[in-house]
Amino acid sequence: MTKNVPTRAEALALLKEYNKTDSLLKHALCVEGVMRYMARKRGKDENKWGVIGLVHDLDYERFPSEHCHKTEEILSAHDWPEEYVRAIISHGWGVCTDVEPVSEMEKVLYAIDELTGLITAVALVRPSKSVMDLQAKSVKKKWKDKRFAAGVNRPIIEKGAEMLAVELTELITDVIMGMRETSQGK
Repeated sequence: MTKNVPTRAEALALLKEYNKTDSLLKHALCVEGVMRYMARKRGKDENKWGVIGLVHDLDYERFPSEHCHKTEEILSAHDWPEEYVRAIISHGWGVCTDVEPVSEMEKVLYAIDELTGLITAVALVRPSKSVMDLQAKSVKKKWKDKRFAAGVNRPIIEKGAEMLAVELTELITDVIMGMRETSQGK
């Protein structure tokens, strides 16, 4: 039996079925955009990576204490491919799952999820309140202040950059570029 390869429209409908909070929906769209950017940069399947980014926090609003585990149940019930489900679950590695990111796609999702939150927070304290004029050096400056965006798990971002074998500055720059595309409606 062939698994259902979800379209973006199907993924978005499922996301909206389980999430109503504006901030969570915006975060999902942001991660989707960065995943698409990163897939393009690496010559990978932009739609697959984007759909995975879009639904990565599918269960978070309704089932925060069962994060990733409920997503596995929901996506399996919708007959999503195991590769998609595994990638999504792996973004919670070391926090709420023991599924280690091993594929390039999994490692990217793991590395960028928390980083999008930090970059958003940095952008919002700037006069422009935008990523359009944000540079990595501004993010790195705020990175050092552990009280700023204290909920962002910086060690996960560092581990993700290490897993991808990229410097933190390069990862930050890539995420900013992906977020810029999302802001422009690409």
